[in-house]
Amino acid sequence: MIEPITGRYIHLTLGGRDNRVYFEEAGQGIPLVCLHTAGADGRQYRHLMIDEAITDNFRVIAFDLPWHGKTLPPAGWNHETYQLTVESYVEVIRAFCQALELDRPAVIGCSIGGRIVVKLAIDHAAEFRALIGLEASDYQPPWGNHSWASHHPNIHGGEASAGMVSGMMAPQSPEETRWETLWQYMCSGPGVFKGDRFPYDFRDQVASIDTDLCPLFLLTGDYDFTVPPETTRKIADKVPGAEFTVMTEMGHFCINENPARFREYLLPVLDRIRTAS
Repeated sequence: MIEPITGRYIHLTLGGRDNRVYFEEAGQGIPLVCLHTAGADGRQYRHLMIDEAITDNFRVIAFDLPWHGKTLPPAGWNHETYQLTVESYVEVIRAFCQALELDRPAVIGCSIGGRIVVKLAIDHAAEFRALIGLEASDYQPPWGNHSWASHHPNIHGGEASAGMVSGMMAPQSPEETRWETLWQYMCSGPGVFKGDRFPYDFRDQVASIDTDLCPLFLLTGDYDFTVPPETTRKIADKVPGAEFTVMTEMGHFCINENPARFREYLLPVLDRIRTAS
């Protein structure tokens, strides 16, 4: 069986440099741009792309951030240390949507993708039809020094990264998809997972979000100890009209650790977006 997923490359100028960005897509209708987690890539959304209940009404598009998956680092990467920032992340999302000439796409993001969705709602809501934040929070202090897990000569950085996130999935999630999730971390480039974990503080900004301009949906798994539901609930409490849902028996990687259960929560949200459009 050939799956109905198409892969392409698009050239984007990011930070003044050319980046050849890989993306996959499937379906037709409302654009749904998908943002992967730290240290992983767009493969996380493959289950959405083969679900006709989604692709009949949505054009599902997932790109790999530079340095991730099939998107290579830009030329000269060997002379620098990779570090994602709030500003560079927002830049690539907006540049990607503009380059594809997407008409007010909906955006769904998980983990760092869910957190940057909050920033999009703060600063660029008019550009989007709806925003879906998975495992989202409005604050992340600087992380500890995990260089030992990325560059130590006696440690495989990919396996160390997978080990660090292995406990963030719900025990009810199927073994097959839990290991699929870990495999993507085992494949990540040196230092990429570390470079993705940028600090941010949106706590004094989230109250400015206008959900009349762009609806905001927040969904968090009850087994995610890194972003527990009460953390996401704090955002919803500050934002009139934001909709918050706790996903039971789900962990941090809800999109692919248990895709069958995740769709039970996602489909009603997508139906709301489709109806409003």
